[in-house]
Amino acid sequence: MVTNAASFGRSGVHDFILLRASAVILACYTIFLVSFIALSSHLTFDIWHGLFSALPMKVFTLLALIAVLIHAWIGVWQVLTDYVKNVALRGVLQFAFVVAAFSYLAAGTVIVWGV
Repeated sequence: MVTNAASFGRSGVHDFILLRASAVILACYTIFLVSFIALSSHLTFDIWHGLFSALPMKVFTLLALIAVLIHAWIGVWQVLTDYVKNVALRGVLQFAFVVAAFSYLAAGTVIVWGV
C-alpha cells in the first residue's frame, strides 16, 4: 500500500474515518449550541460566560476546534491534490494552510482557556 506523507491519516480509510468522526463531533457541538440558544429564555453575558467557563464546555469547544481543523485539512489536501498539479505551488499552499491552521488552534486555545 502506498501512503502519502501529506495525508492526515495513514491511508484513505483513515482519512475517511477521521472525516466522519470530525463531522459527528461538529454536528453534536452545533446541535448543543443551537439547542442551548433556543432553550435559553434570556441570553445574557453572564449566562454565556458561565457556559463557556465550565470545564466540560472548554474541552468540548477545543475538541470541536480540532475537529474543524482535521476536517478542513483533509478537504484542502484532497482539493489541492486533485486540482493543483504543480508540486511546488501545492507544497506552498499546503504549508500556508498548515501555518494558518496552527495559528487558529493557538488562538482558539488561548481564547477558550482564557475565559
